Amino acid sequence: MTHLAKLVFTLAGAAALLAACATDYHYSQLDGRRYNLTPIDTYPLIVVSVDGKSTPINSPVLVDAGSHQVGVQTFPDRAHRFGTERTLTFDVKPCTHYYLVAVKTTPLASDYTVKVDYEEPVPGCSVRVATK
Repeated sequence: MTHLAKLVFTLAGAAALLAACATDYHYSQLDGRRYNLTPIDTYPLIVVSVDGKSTPINSPVLVDAGSHQVGVQTFPDRAHRFGTERTLTFDVKPCTHYYLVAVKTTPLASDYTVKVDYEEPVPGCSVRVATK
């Protein structure tokens, strides 16, 4: 095989690999892990449902952009055998990774509010353009 033929096969293989890497990844992500570990009044959450449908326990949960009903639950602690579940309306921007946390007044409190600890763009994500 000549040097030119080897070069053509190598370039064709590289082009095929690059084409395989091109994806249509367009989801946002909801994550119950803490991004900032310094605040002592924030706690991790479990994202248990999106729009009434159960989600896998592992984080992050993939969702489309738009308004969603998100169910979250705190982890059990010393004072509570089961976590406390809440449902909130959440507007999801396209191609964004959200870190959601529970904010409690004390570690043993069962009442909490949910806040976005941090948001970042999802690498390699392409925003879907609506077609008519």
